[in-house]
Amino acid sequence: MGILIKNTLAILPAEDGHAVGHHDLYVEGADIVGIDEAPWGFVATETIDGTRRLTIPGLINAHTHTYMSMMRNVADDLSFPDWLFGTIEPIEDRLEPEDAYWASLLSQMEMIRTGTTCFNDQQMHIHQTTRAVRESGMRAVICRGLVGGEYDLTERRILEALEERDAFADCDRLTFRLGPHAPYSCGPDYLRGVAEVAKREGMGIHIHIAESQNESDNMWEQHHCTPVEYVRDAGIFEMPTIAAHCIRVNESDRQILAENGVSVVTNPASNMKLGNGFAPVPELVAAGINVCLGTDGAASNNAQNMFREMSLLALIHKGTHDTPQCISADEVLDMATRNGAAALELPTGSIEVGKKADLVLLDLDAPSLTPLNNAVAALSYSANSSEVDTVIIDGKVVMRGRELLTIDEERVRHEIARICERLGLA
Repeated sequence: MGILIKNTLAILPAEDGHAVGHHDLYVEGADIVGIDEAPWGFVATETIDGTRRLTIPGLINAHTHTYMSMMRNVADDLSFPDWLFGTIEPIEDRLEPEDAYWASLLSQMEMIRTGTTCFNDQQMHIHQTTRAVRESGMRAVICRGLVGGEYDLTERRILEALEERDAFADCDRLTFRLGPHAPYSCGPDYLRGVAEVAKREGMGIHIHIAESQNESDNMWEQHHCTPVEYVRDAGIFEMPTIAAHCIRVNESDRQILAENGVSVVTNPASNMKLGNGFAPVPELVAAGINVCLGTDGAASNNAQNMFREMSLLALIHKGTHDTPQCISADEVLDMATRNGAAALELPTGSIEVGKKADLVLLDLDAPSLTPLNNAVAALSYSANSSEVDTVIIDGKVVMRGRELLTIDEERVRHEIARICERLGLA
């Protein structure tokens, strides 16, 4: 099946950032196979009129928890310990596996509608998010959340993670990592065990690090090291690692992250809402660290809208560093696309021949994009996601004219209402 996106304004990669121009884009199977020139033998079974549309790479949400969508607005304006241990964990303890399936579908509905085509998920209930991804058509990296003190070879959660990977090996849109939760919830022996499994299985790792001052203070008091040093010493960084948050990281920590090729995911809305502060993104970039962008779960962000995160990322550090030059709109777009793809080791994140056809078409007639004096800047400073019109993932149209084609939205809303009533959240 071939898709021709004809005469669209598109953002392509360039040596000095991004190039914006009118192009014809050719998609065959799951891949972008041509730009402006059809490859030999190409037959378009569908032509999308790209006139008055801006085509961008699908956004990549590099850190979230999709099962948390029914928890939005139930734990607001609380300290981080009260939020996590006093409110969220008790709700999580009452969740049934099927709840996570419907909650993940709700998150994926929101992500598709707001231009996200791929997400990196740390989840609790085996097979539920993966089942939802297979049905929705999204691309995802699934990380089974892991917690523990001592490690043994029969650790249930790790066996579940490997079982899930094997069970969904036939879905090219799904890849898998191990997800040790955080330094404060995983003992050093447990982390060493996770690192050994990751090496044996050839799997990357996704972990929260240095999310709050309380975490860093406790780590120093108990272990006389920083969270970054603690995780490094346990061998986690010997495998490709994505570290979420990294708010409380000093210069030495940043050097460790850079030397070990760790990618950092910043989550502006979640970090601000929980009063945890701001990741030192300009300093991380200056250290040579690959920085990408995520929403975190809806329990702490209340939304899965990457356009909001792009705007916050572009603005926050200008204020904290007293300079408008510390992070550019070009850099923000890379953090939301190419950098996320690099962190997740996926062949997507940019509009290039040979990359996966994960594409988002925005309506240029939207008031927020009028006039379009600078398309790249508009994504961070003007767009709010309401402009998203059509979404293509893995070469398949999953939303056309703002109509979702792969998810029964009414059914999802019904099931979420039922779950919330059972949990006492409604």
